[in-house]
Amino acid sequence: PAMPASRCPRPVLPILRWLPRYSRAWLPLDLLAGLAVGLTTVPQALAYAELAGLPLQYGLYSSFMGCFVYCFLGTAKDVTMGPTAIMSLLVSSYAFHEPVYAVLLTFLSGCIQLAMGLLHLGFLLDFISCPVIKGFTSAASITISFNQIKNILGLQGIPRQFFLQVYETLRRIGETRAGDAVLGLTCLAALTGLRAMKSRLPRAAHAEPLAVRISYSIVWISATARNALIVLFAGLVAYSFQVMGSQPFRLTGSIPQGLPAFRPPRFSLAAPNGTVPFLSMVQDMGVGLAVVPLMGLLETIAIAKAFASQNGYRIDPNQELLALGVANVLGSFVSSYPITGSFGRTAVNAQSGVCTPAGGLVTGALVLLSLAYLTSLFYYIPKAALAAVIISAVVPMFDAGIFRTLWRVKKLDLVPLCVTFLLCFWEVQYGIVAGVLVSGILLLYSIARPPIKVSEGTVLLVQPESSLHFPAVEHLRDSVCSRALAATSPPRSIILDCCHISSIDYTVVVGLAELLQELHKHGLSLAFCGLKDPVLQVLLSADLEGFEHFPSREEAGK
Repeated sequence: PAMPASRCPRPVLPILRWLPRYSRAWLPLDLLAGLAVGLTTVPQALAYAELAGLPLQYGLYSSFMGCFVYCFLGTAKDVTMGPTAIMSLLVSSYAFHEPVYAVLLTFLSGCIQLAMGLLHLGFLLDFISCPVIKGFTSAASITISFNQIKNILGLQGIPRQFFLQVYETLRRIGETRAGDAVLGLTCLAALTGLRAMKSRLPRAAHAEPLAVRISYSIVWISATARNALIVLFAGLVAYSFQVMGSQPFRLTGSIPQGLPAFRPPRFSLAAPNGTVPFLSMVQDMGVGLAVVPLMGLLETIAIAKAFASQNGYRIDPNQELLALGVANVLGSFVSSYPITGSFGRTAVNAQSGVCTPAGGLVTGALVLLSLAYLTSLFYYIPKAALAAVIISAVVPMFDAGIFRTLWRVKKLDLVPLCVTFLLCFWEVQYGIVAGVLVSGILLLYSIARPPIKVSEGTVLLVQPESSLHFPAVEHLRDSVCSRALAATSPPRSIILDCCHISSIDYTVVVGLAELLQELHKHGLSLAFCGLKDPVLQVLLSADLEGFEHFPSREEAGK
C-alpha cells in the first residue's frame, strides 16, 4: 500500500507524511509512472501552447514547476499538474496571444489561489454546480476540437471566435493541404485505436508465460505513451520528406533551446505606442482574473477527489489550493502560463501504479531534459500531429449522456447546463458566469418558496417541509392566510408544525409576529408545535404577542 496514513499530529509539510516511510519497493513504480507521464506531457505541452496561442516553448516552461511543487505540497499521490486543454483555452481568451500577459496571469492567479487556501475559502467552489461544470467542459471539448481542425487541414489565418471559426473553416475548406489532412487524420485514427486498445487490454497474470507478459508490457507501454509515439512517427515522416527535398506539412519550426531564466514576471509591457502599465494589463484581463484561478482550483480539486476516492485515501482541499497557488506563483518566475491538475495525465499516473508524489520529480526532470537537449528535434513535428494529440485528449470530455441523465433525474438542472453550454460558444466567461447565476437563482428560489403542506380538518395544520429563511416568510404568510380565510367554514385554530425548521432569523420572527396579529384580527388563533430548542429560544426571547406552543406528538411520547 502506498502513502500509509500518518498518526496525528500530522506534519505541516505533506512530503513529511510519506517520505520518512518511503519504501524501496515503491521506487521502480514511481520511476515508471513518472516516465510514462513525462512521455505524455512533452508532446501535450507543445500542443497546448499552440492552443493557448503562445510560442511552443511556453508549453514546456509550464510543465515542470507544478511537478516539483506538488511533490512537496500535494496530498494526492496520483495528481500531476501542468498545462491542460481547458486552461490553454482560457489563456488564449485572456492573454491575447502575448506571453507577458500569460505569465502575469499565472502570477496573479497563483496569488488568488494562495489567498483562498490560507483563508480556507475552498467552499466557494461548491457554488459551481455539476451541470455548470458539465456544460462548460462539453462546450470546451467542441470548441477546442474545432479550433484544431484548421491545423489538421493546414489552413492559416482562421479567427479565434468560435462562430467565425466555423464559418471561415467551411468557406475555405477548398484550400485544404492534402499532406496535412492525410497525416492529421492518420494520427487521429492511430491515437483513437491505441486508446481503445488500452481500455480493452486484459491484465497479464504472473502465472502467464514470459512471452505473454512481455507482449502485454509492449502493448501497454505503446498505448500509454501513444502521444509521444505518434509525434515521433509524424516527425520522422516529415524529416524524411525534408531530406528528399519536399515538405507537404506545416511544421512546428524552431523552438529556443535551453531552460527558461528564473526571473519575476514583468508588470508592464512595451508596446509600439508606449508602455502598457500594470493596472491597464489587469483591466485588459478583466474577469479572467476570477475565471482562471477558479477553474484551476475546480479542476485540481475535482481530479484529486476523484482519484483519492477511487484509490481509498483522503485529500486536504485547502492544502491542494495552497499547492496549486505556490505552483503558479513559482511557475510565473520560469515563464509558465497558468497550470492546474490534468485529468488525462493523472489517469496515466494512477494506471502506471504510482505510489507517492515522487513520480512527479521524474516527469519534471524529463521535461527539463527535453528543454535542454531535444528542442532542435521538435522543429520537424508537423502541426497536424499536435492537433491530433489535442483532439484525442479533449473528445472524451464531451459528455453526451449528461443531457439524458438530467432529463431523468431533475429536468430543472438542464437550464444551467444548457445556458452554460450555449453561451460558452460565444465567450467562455459569459457561459460560466451565466451558468453560476442561473444555478444561484434556482437555489435561492427553492429557499424563498419552500414546499408547504396544508391539511384541513377541525384545525388547519400547516407544515413547511424545509427550513425557513427570511425570503420565505411572505410565502408562508400568504399560504396560511389564503387557506385559513378562504375556507367555507374558517377553522378557529391553526397549528404551525415546525419540526423541519432548525433555525430562524430576525426577519422570520417579524413575519411571524405580523401573521399572529393578522389572524388575531380575524378571530383566529395560531399555535406552534414541534419547535426545536434553538428556534424556541429565539421565539421566547422575541416575546411575541399571542405566542403559544406545545410539543409534537413524537416529543410528547418520549
